[in-house]
Parts: sequence; structure tokens; C-alpha cells
Amino acid sequence: MNFRDKIIPWDKLPAWRDAFRARSQALVVTNGCFDLLHPGHVAYLENARNLGHALIVGLNGDTAVRELKGPNRPVNDAADRAAVLAALESVTAVCVFAEATATRFLTLARPDIYVKGGDYTLDTLNQDERAAVEKSGGKIVILPFVPGKSTTALLQKISRL
Repeated sequence: MNFRDKIIPWDKLPAWRDAFRARSQALVVTNGCFDLLHPGHVAYLENARNLGHALIVGLNGDTAVRELKGPNRPVNDAADRAAVLAALESVTAVCVFAEATATRFLTLARPDIYVKGGDYTLDTLNQDERAAVEKSGGKIVILPFVPGKSTTALLQKISRL
């Protein structure tokens, strides 16, 4: 399979999702910037994928990443970030969305399981995102971080070179 085929255009997401629902396969969904992929991301994505039949990653677009992370981010543009994620065996599909929050993406993806990293709790999760997941009957799972692995730490290390 060509990893580029795993990048789902926004307008094709509902039909892509419907195919999994028709087969009664549990869809796991996560989202984020995934700017510089590191072992923490890889472990997180693998653990998320193991919760269901398939994993789709919602990827914040470049403008949203700048809004969330600051003017010097992203380091890699959305097309490159999507390609790297799509090349991972644990990732079934990637879909880029424009907004800083994943509410609209989650409404279309209708996850059976929505996974977030250990820096979130049900109370600190964006409540519109939480409502979108719960409205479609999905459950939310918080996975722990891999200690010492973060994009911020990696960028700090690179800046000291």
C-alpha cells in the first residue's frame, strides 16, 4: 500500500467513516499537531491503535498549529506531517483539519473511542470536543505520556546544538 493513500481528504471523511461503521469495526480517533514525530508519539499512536480495529489521526493544519504552539511552529508543514504519520503501521488514516480544536473533525469522524494524551483529564479536555464524542456514542480514553519524550524538549535540544 502507498502511505499517501492513507491521507483522507476532508470531504471524503464521512464516507470513509461510514465504511467502518458498516463493517461494525471500532474506530479509534486521536488528534494533534504531531510536528516533530518522536518515540513518545509512536508509542502513543501504537497504544491508541490497539484499542480498536483502526486509528485515524486528525491533524491540525498549519495555521492552527501556529495558533496553538506559536509563530515558529510548525517546523514541518501539514503535508509533510501527514505523510510521516501515514507511513506508520499503527495509523490507518490521517485527515488534516483547519481548526485549532477538533470539534468539527470529531463530529465527522464519530469515534467509537477518542484517545487523548496524559496531559488531559475529562475535565480539562475541550468540552465541545467531549460533547461531540459523547453525542456520537463514543467513549474517551486518556493514555499516559512516555516520560521524557516531547516535541518541546526535542526542539530545546536541537536549539542547543
